[in-house]
Amino acid sequence: MRTVLTDYHLHLRPDEEDTPPERFFTKENVDSYLAAATEAGIAELGVSEHIHRFTQALEIWSHPFWEEQARDDLDAYCEFVRGTELRLGIECDFVPGAEDRTATLLEARDFDYVVGSVHFVGEAAVDHEGWDIWEGSGDADEVWRRYFESLAACASSGLFDILAHPDLVKVWGSGRPSPERDPRFYYEPAVEAIAASGIAVEISTAGLRKPVGELYPAPGFVEMCLEAGAAFALSSDAHLPEHVGFGYDRAVEFLGEVGVGEICVFERRQRRLEPLGVTVGEH
Repeated sequence: MRTVLTDYHLHLRPDEEDTPPERFFTKENVDSYLAAATEAGIAELGVSEHIHRFTQALEIWSHPFWEEQARDDLDAYCEFVRGTELRLGIECDFVPGAEDRTATLLEARDFDYVVGSVHFVGEAAVDHEGWDIWEGSGDADEVWRRYFESLAACASSGLFDILAHPDLVKVWGSGRPSPERDPRFYYEPAVEAIAASGIAVEISTAGLRKPVGELYPAPGFVEMCLEAGAAFALSSDAHLPEHVGFGYDRAVEFLGEVGVGEICVFERRQRRLEPLGVTVGEH
């Protein structure tokens, strides 16, 4: 029986300035990611660049951050990735009120999967210091409530195949206030939406590289998703080859502890479940 490790949520270039596609959308860079995946025992590798890096994203939202970042052509990206061994994905933010425009953009391309994410709540971001939501609100309970309500809407939209880093709001760890209420209170609407939509829940090791220092999502969130019958995907949110498979030993161990034995595999937006593989070495 084939067992599988996946890494679908990764980026071929860093988020920093001066990272043009011609420097990172190259065969050499793809080969470095593929080599890292082979070393980690990852059989299914896909790229999902941020939608806001592409000019077509401005058809969805005209936020100043997107206007600053949108420089590249989405179709050129798709054509490049289709010429490699990578699965073709995109990380697309959920923008309330733009569901139809988002669907039009996504359905016009032959993605293998679409990763849905929530970075912004209103005009402010939960994970970007330049647009920090905490500057305008010190009320952690209000921020968490609004974030998980947005996450629920993201899951319910039907636009996406995978729900990215589902508790990203915790990214700063002790660097930002914590809610007074039990976080499970805030998880509940998102978990209900996950159950109703069937979207795959991403187990992401990216949090291990962030100030919070733990997997996304928290064990309590995963337990609630399991009770709701959710399926899971596995990703690193790599922005460099050395991030591929990072922390997978911990992620796979955790999934085994909570009884998850299968993960989602995607092709042309069709999902199937495969037995969860084992890690190779330390990453």
